Amino acid sequence: MNVTSPVEYRVVDKIAYIRLNRPETANALDLDLALALCAAAQAAGGDESVHLVTLTAAGGRFCAGGDLAAMAADGDTGKYVYKLATAVDTFTKMLWEMPKPVLASVQGVAAGAGLALVLAADLVVASRDARFLAAYGAVNLTPDCGLSYLLPRSVGEHRALEMTLLDRVLTADEAGEWGIVTMVCDNAELAATTDALARRLLARSSFALGNTKRLIRQGWEQTRVDSGWAETASIARAAATPEAADAITALFQR
Repeated sequence: MNVTSPVEYRVVDKIAYIRLNRPETANALDLDLALALCAAAQAAGGDESVHLVTLTAAGGRFCAGGDLAAMAADGDTGKYVYKLATAVDTFTKMLWEMPKPVLASVQGVAAGAGLALVLAADLVVASRDARFLAAYGAVNLTPDCGLSYLLPRSVGEHRALEMTLLDRVLTADEAGEWGIVTMVCDNAELAATTDALARRLLARSSFALGNTKRLIRQGWEQTRVDSGWAETASIARAAATPEAADAITALFQR
């Protein structure tokens, strides 16, 4: 029997590619997929040769959220959902805390926990056919996998409530206007646009990118004073790197 891995993981030219690989289910998240995503994120985070992580999905849809069929098939639905939500939440936290940029490339639908995956990325490229929705209300469930933390930080509290309470569906352009999506492109250009953005990031210092991300992320939880001290310590370290020295020299020469 030919068994397909639920996640494809590869590293090419300093980029770790994490690819959801259950296209027959719209990449719905079951426990096997969730655990495989955690393993891939751990591998990317611990690999010093990796400077950037790109999250993609096989098929025409990015991720339809939790696998309702797997939930229903389990003998103890509540227990299964608890294990699944815990695993996916672990993955989104790993992306959020990853010491290097995370780029998501989205086509088709990103719903429920699939939306949480998108929100955990640092930059998001979406094809024009992409749609973004919370989707919990339709099945009388509540947000999971970090969505209630991540969504209001991207769109604001009232818009987050509109998406979760009223099941508001956002087009790719609307998601860009609301702050979820960084860049929208034609469907056929998704891979090329994602790759071009990745190359732009790779041209920058991995130290500077990773620490810029860290400063922005931890700023939500810090006082203004603590944030300022963290910035001062970080820029002093950055200034001492060869990449900064070369860039500053090149700037003066121009």
